[in-house]
Amino acid sequence: MQPPQPRPEDYSLKETTPCLGGFMAAGDKRTSTYDLVEQMPYLYVRAVKAKDLRAKDGSGSCDPSVEIKLGNYRCTTRQFEKNTNPEWNQIFAFPKECIQSSYIEITVKDKDDIIGRVIFDLSEVPKRVPPDSPLAPEWYRLEGRKEGRVGELMLAVWMGSQADEAFPEAWHADAATVPSDGLASIRSKVYLTPKLWYLRVNVIEAQDLVPSDKCRYPEVYVKATLGNQSLRTRISASKSVNPMWNEDLMFVAAEPFEEHLILSVEDRIAPNKDEVLGKACIPLQNVDRRPDHRPVHSRWCNLEKHVAGDGEQKKKDVKFSSRIHLRISLDGGYHVLDESAHYSSDLRATEKQLWKPSIGVLELGILNAQGLLAMKTKDGHGTTDSYCVAKYGHKWVRTRTIIDSFSPKWNEQYTWDVYDPCTVITVGVFDNCHLQGEKSKGNKDSRIGKVRIRLSTLESGRVYTHSYPLIILLPTGVKKMGEVQLAVRFTCYSLVNMMQLYSQPLLPKMHYVYPLSVTQLDVLRLQATHMVSTKLSRAEPPLRKEVVEYMLDVDSHMWSMRKSKANFFRIMKVLTPLVGAAQWFDKICEWKNPLTTVLIHLLFIILVMFPELILPTVSLYLFLIGVWFYRWRPRQPPHMDTRLSHAETSNPDEFDEEFDTFPTSRAHDVVRMRYDRLRSIAGRVQTVVGDLATQGERLQSLLNWRDPRATAIFVTFCLIAAVVLYLVPFRMVVLIAGLYVLRHPRFRCHGLPSAPLNFFRRLPAKTDSLL
Repeated sequence: MQPPQPRPEDYSLKETTPCLGGFMAAGDKRTSTYDLVEQMPYLYVRAVKAKDLRAKDGSGSCDPSVEIKLGNYRCTTRQFEKNTNPEWNQIFAFPKECIQSSYIEITVKDKDDIIGRVIFDLSEVPKRVPPDSPLAPEWYRLEGRKEGRVGELMLAVWMGSQADEAFPEAWHADAATVPSDGLASIRSKVYLTPKLWYLRVNVIEAQDLVPSDKCRYPEVYVKATLGNQSLRTRISASKSVNPMWNEDLMFVAAEPFEEHLILSVEDRIAPNKDEVLGKACIPLQNVDRRPDHRPVHSRWCNLEKHVAGDGEQKKKDVKFSSRIHLRISLDGGYHVLDESAHYSSDLRATEKQLWKPSIGVLELGILNAQGLLAMKTKDGHGTTDSYCVAKYGHKWVRTRTIIDSFSPKWNEQYTWDVYDPCTVITVGVFDNCHLQGEKSKGNKDSRIGKVRIRLSTLESGRVYTHSYPLIILLPTGVKKMGEVQLAVRFTCYSLVNMMQLYSQPLLPKMHYVYPLSVTQLDVLRLQATHMVSTKLSRAEPPLRKEVVEYMLDVDSHMWSMRKSKANFFRIMKVLTPLVGAAQWFDKICEWKNPLTTVLIHLLFIILVMFPELILPTVSLYLFLIGVWFYRWRPRQPPHMDTRLSHAETSNPDEFDEEFDTFPTSRAHDVVRMRYDRLRSIAGRVQTVVGDLATQGERLQSLLNWRDPRATAIFVTFCLIAAVVLYLVPFRMVVLIAGLYVLRHPRFRCHGLPSAPLNFFRRLPAKTDSLL
């Protein structure tokens, strides 16, 4: 008996029907703005402060803390030392679905001794639904077992939901095992991307340089440094003490401008040996900002032998008379790309005065995840502490971390203003590896998967509720890590304004008037992603570097055999309709279906006799095709496609190559094998490129007399064609040519190429001149 075959992994997108809306309980019709998530009732306890606490040992002082006991749940506030009037102001949240008790007991303790307690019947706890104001805390008398009144405790206890303002800062019952220094890393937060600028440094010239060796022509260049970015000009061709460059250097700068631009004029004395002729330090706060392509005024900066770094004093022991001529500007007319341009979430210029009004709002409900795999081992069993990160525009959001659950429920809702529908929102799921505070320092949060949703594929006003597969690539292959359930709604304010955007440039005007090269954009994007990850990693709780880089696809430009194959087959799929049309036309010419061929003849004659019908006929044909395909329009938003990505068909070595470091860290034999494979593929690409060059050179050789007989034939043919076309009506020429192409097979030479094709293939190219 053969063993059962493993079931193929399901990577499809599934439509779901969650119970969305703001209903707190049966019959309760109060609603909240959280209409894209399932309502999760919570019991909130806010321990504010206590007063007049009585010490158990009679010393007059105590070390108080508050313990909250609800069924199997037990949580404690921080402990104060020798304080009879402590203030905690801590909030605790207990999910209603896990409550297994009819009362809640709140006890004030002096270390391990009980001072007094307050007990609440859960059936008497009030309900609160935003936008109601927060429930005011009240003083409750603490009753001891024997002493009677032992002090007072200020509390607020209410039933709410995740829409409550206290939810993000509350201590949740599932986080009982998280130490106090790790609590900050599990809370939900909103982050903002720092405002990024392109800094353009136009190095024009320098004057009165003083090289140490006056007997040689100086080879001078300018080195510019901004933080960890460093660029240099070419060596001046003038080779004098008054060199000229007129060269642009581009940097990425982030507000607030904490770093200065350092310019260093250096002389290449020998290979790997440079002499600093002078330096200048320019604070970015003093740099002009330009919203368009109009140049700013240039400036002269004095060069000094020594320039102080941050926090240092300038050394003015040597007066220096050299100076450098610059034009520096913060170009706010560009959009600083920190994401791939193919799935960017924001396309606005840096300068806020260039922004157009928003066209709508995007709402995202992060509901839950199902079937997550174990990401780490704890106490001998697998566990996952998952959280979500969503990024759109300048706003990043992070949900709270659900502790030790393979089916976490977040039910958190967020909104963004939309300025362009042709943008993409990215949602990633991660495993939190920093729950132990200082003990987990140095760990990296593990990626579980991510989802991209293009807004232009969504209908306005419709709520999309789907379960998206979480797919990641590993060195061993593709793997499904679970599913995440999202609710998405894109609401458009004005359909006319949104339609008008489709005729506008995708990027700001400066990208077209004063374009940057592809190489510049790639380098600047890497610098921008580094700045964003550095800034967000310094927040509290930090959005860590590995999370930001995964969301921004920092390594998307790296070589991958899998991506190359996927892109090749994408091109083939795009060309398939053209190939199909050519094959269909070939069948028409071969009279495979005589009736169809006759109808094509009639249509061709009508269009030749009435050419004004050509464009209306083509437009009508395209309209009918669009209406016909409307029946099969996509009903679901796009998702990660493993077949399109060739993730299922790639072999393990290709995945291992994709995850290799740069430069490589693999063994020499593996690198040699991959290099030989790459040479083989490159050889085929080289052949195709050579064939394309050959066809282009043959076209050029029609008139360049490289083959005098062929050029003479072509020139003579052109003269005869000119005379014929001058004497014969153009419609007649087109009609005769068309009927000749569509002639019956018995008038053709089967299997032989046509005379024009034979003539073209005999034309010379420059392949015989290649070494």
